[in-house]
Amino acid sequence: MDSGTENGNFFMDIELRHIHKRFGAVHANNDINLTFKGGRIVGVLGENGAGKSTLMKILSGYQPPDSGEIWIDGKAAAYRGPQAAIRHGVGMLQQDPLDVAAFTVLENFIYGQGGGLGLPRRAASNTLKQLSKRFGFELDPDAPNASLSIGQRQQLEIVRLLALGVKTLILDEPTTGISAEQKDILFGALQALAANDGLTVLLVSHKLEDVIALCHEVAVLRAGQVVGTQTMPATTQQLVALMFGKELSPHAELASGSIFAPKAVDSVDEQGVVRLENLTLRDKRLTVDNFSLTIREGETVGLAGLDGSGQELLLRACVGLVKPVRGRIMVNGQDVTGTGYRQFIQAGVAFGAAGRLEEGLVAGLTLTEHMALATEQGVFIDWARARALTAQKLEQYDVRGRPESAIQTLSGGNQQRTLMALMPEQPVLMALEQPTRGLDVDSARWIWSQLLARQKRGTAIVFSSPDLDELVTYSDRILVFYAGRVTEIPDALNTTIDELGRLIGGE
Repeated sequence: MDSGTENGNFFMDIELRHIHKRFGAVHANNDINLTFKGGRIVGVLGENGAGKSTLMKILSGYQPPDSGEIWIDGKAAAYRGPQAAIRHGVGMLQQDPLDVAAFTVLENFIYGQGGGLGLPRRAASNTLKQLSKRFGFELDPDAPNASLSIGQRQQLEIVRLLALGVKTLILDEPTTGISAEQKDILFGALQALAANDGLTVLLVSHKLEDVIALCHEVAVLRAGQVVGTQTMPATTQQLVALMFGKELSPHAELASGSIFAPKAVDSVDEQGVVRLENLTLRDKRLTVDNFSLTIREGETVGLAGLDGSGQELLLRACVGLVKPVRGRIMVNGQDVTGTGYRQFIQAGVAFGAAGRLEEGLVAGLTLTEHMALATEQGVFIDWARARALTAQKLEQYDVRGRPESAIQTLSGGNQQRTLMALMPEQPVLMALEQPTRGLDVDSARWIWSQLLARQKRGTAIVFSSPDLDELVTYSDRILVFYAGRVTEIPDALNTTIDELGRLIGGE
């Protein structure tokens, strides 16, 4: 391949040759051969566990291949580690940006560049401001990084990588957890970088509408192998068929009249299984004041809003992780106000955190060890029983792993299925942060088939999501949070995406 310039811009081409990567018995990447040309936005698609994240981590230096080669502009490029990859012009924006919460925006921007934090701050600040202004990013150099939303943290990582000179930018699920406005800004920046700067942009995403809107072409992986490429435009049906080798499975049709479709709530159950009475919740940035909510048996309540608008506070109050300043929380008639997480679990509440490995699971432990933690009550563990139960749950929940597999070796979708397998079969309430975060369309709908089967048997569900379609499809009621203020949409079936979007924006 030849690299070159066009309109004064440098184009960098990348070729992956015979890439192999194994994790135990799992052949995550099996003889991958792909070419990515400069100035193009390429979608990297595949169901959870297809091997796309592993491949991108190999390209960006976070993991070495077992065998195979990376060629850049016609020359073999042997590098190990993300800093070495950046020196070769390849940088990756992780789904959760790798920044330092204790630093300011400027310190994070400087961090990783030669010279450490001793670089001239004024020059670095000017570069940060110029790049931010060019792409419409709102980044205050002196702001603490902890005050940024997910979207702003992504913006900061993009300008940092650009300042380091990357010519290939990899993004892993970049629209998860960001607002519609931030997504528009991000897409505009990526389109400008490809068209005007000649960057190669690789987009790993399960959101096919994003791929259709943004990408010039797609490469599709299935079970660790490349199964096809497609020049855009293409329809959703064409992409789904490439990803899964078939149309969506019957259980995926949850929103089209199946027994799992959302239902109108029977208002006779006025007592509810969970009652939040005159709650005031507070963190460092906002207050949700004097809020009351009754969640009824078998009801699904969706929580909408931009990052940091208050929905996370409410979810965590429902499971005892945030204690109210005022008010009372009742679960099945039991007052659990001010008690801890364990007491809420004992009262019948199950929690699924958005950060699977950060809060929901324990990196380094096997699936059997997770099952033992979730089910064994005494001092001594019956390991034979725990392993047998793990094997049973893996089959029941279609988890692609083995009882002895370490949890961090599983794909995001299989980690989410494992979380579902570890939860009680019939809790009083399931409180879930972004339950389909980062999942492909088939896996996401499978998760909802499991959740709504529990709902049908009487479990109440309260969940947050940045995906407006998901909220409208699966909620009986929707609560929209804006700067701590809460607006209720009592009939989600008869609302529209446009109406929901306006409320999220503060109208």
